[in-house]
Amino acid sequence: MADPLLDVKEVAERLGTTVRFPRRLVEERRIEYVKVGRHVRIRESVVAEYIAEHTVHPVTVRPGVLRRVA
Repeated sequence: MADPLLDVKEVAERLGTTVRFPRRLVEERRIEYVKVGRHVRIRESVVAEYIAEHTVHPVTVRPGVLRRVA
């Protein structure tokens, strides 16, 4: 199956952000993109990879490990 190319607006919708955020990712070259003429497209798999890389997992703490400060 082909990996669809998304425009900046579609990427923003998937990330739940404004269009400005994916444009900044492209400008700062923090995400892989494809130039189609003057248009910027981002592969759907790249967006999924970006989300996976920036997902913060909860920390599991064992009882008694945390110390009180005061």
